[in-house]
Amino acid sequence: MRKAGFPPVVDASTRVLILGSLPGEASLAARQYYGNPRNAFWRLMESVLDTPLVPLAYDDRLTTLLTHGVGLWDVIAEAERPGSLDAAIRDPAANDLLTLIETLPALRLVAFNGGTAAKLGGRLVGGRVPTLALPSSSPAHAARTFAQKAETWSALGAYLSAST
Repeated sequence: MRKAGFPPVVDASTRVLILGSLPGEASLAARQYYGNPRNAFWRLMESVLDTPLVPLAYDDRLTTLLTHGVGLWDVIAEAERPGSLDAAIRDPAANDLLTLIETLPALRLVAFNGGTAAKLGGRLVGGRVPTLALPSSSPAHAARTFAQKAETWSALGAYLSAST
């Protein structure tokens, strides 16, 4: 069975576009980006934005991201994948990242959430905009602590500030 991701969450003021690989089972079931409560994404973004996100309803989380210039999407539009691990992805079909990027006049950075997103997405973006590979926010990526991930993710702040 093929699994399909979600539409992009962006607007004309998006300065940083964060791309994951493909939503996992919990996210697909919840119909939410980073819907697995064990995924550190929302906590990492709280740290970057210095704004509460975890206590908010999902739609309010998305609105807060957009207000701060952050957009979300995935590199993969759909793929075969039993379970949630990126290593199990087979026959991926890519999202049209270049077309989306062309619609974002304020875009300063494409950040990849995890190695699979960076590997596949880096080729698709092809140097059109600066990119940054981030350690995965997934609970399956336990090679780094939350604090270590947060330190790397903090680099997003420079691309979100009004002075850059």
